Amino acid sequence: MKIAILGKPFAEDAAPAIQALLDDLAARRAEVRIVESFRTYLDNTLRLPDNTTSFRRGDSLRGTNFVLSIGGDGTLLDTVTYVGALQIPILGIHTGRLGFLATVTPDGISQAIDALYKGHFVLDDRSLIRVDTDPDVFGGLNFGLNEFSILKGDSASMIAVHTYIDGEYLNSYWADGLVVATPTGSTGYSLSCGGPVMVPQTNNFIIAPVCPHNLNVRPLVVSNQSVISFEIEGRSSNYMLSLDSRSISVDASVQMAVRRESFCARLVKLNHVNFLSTLRSKLNWGLDRRNPGTVVG
Repeated sequence: MKIAILGKPFAEDAAPAIQALLDDLAARRAEVRIVESFRTYLDNTLRLPDNTTSFRRGDSLRGTNFVLSIGGDGTLLDTVTYVGALQIPILGIHTGRLGFLATVTPDGISQAIDALYKGHFVLDDRSLIRVDTDPDVFGGLNFGLNEFSILKGDSASMIAVHTYIDGEYLNSYWADGLVVATPTGSTGYSLSCGGPVMVPQTNNFIIAPVCPHNLNVRPLVVSNQSVISFEIEGRSSNYMLSLDSRSISVDASVQMAVRRESFCARLVKLNHVNFLSTLRSKLNWGLDRRNPGTVVG
């Protein structure tokens, strides 16, 4: 088994579980590769197996059986950019705060690794959003799992985002910005903007304005077979583009459009975890202090 590991620094109480993970992989004689920045951190924190190697962004992960993402949901979003079109299955191990995408807790790592080896899992394909800009502003990493956002500068006044679907004019959003979210991203930034929650298999995008000037402008669900393009107008000559956790300042001359990416992110889903149970446990759906008998898990 060939395993790649990406991660972020974790709390001290998670260290024994991560050490047990490394020891378990060593005992199974797995070929383990760890992203260089995380390996440097682990070298100073834990005991690494002797045959562990490292890799950097841009190195191919071809031939890897699974990628382990150790951290929070942001770490998993970053992991997707390392995997790209290879569509290697990703297992998210939660050592962060919310853990909506990274669902394996430290005390469940041993069972999760055993499930990988025994094949006791299913693969959950998640659609990605692709951003085409002229010129290219994301350095080739122009796809994301959650959302693409157009936002005003920190101190600038609101902007107008003139939006088109398949070349047909939709609306001019006078707002602090605009979010285009995937079904996976519907529980993220889009949700805080009043957008709906969509199950992951839904073939749609959500277009949600950020703090719109006109309160009758509401989030809109459109097919992810559409191409959505934008023109920006505002008093400032610069604004922000954000793709998941990657942000960059650009000027109004940049042309941009979004569409569904041709490949997907392939997440490992263990038998006891599904999207509906995650909604209940992470967003506290159904939890009501007036009803102590409510089942959330």
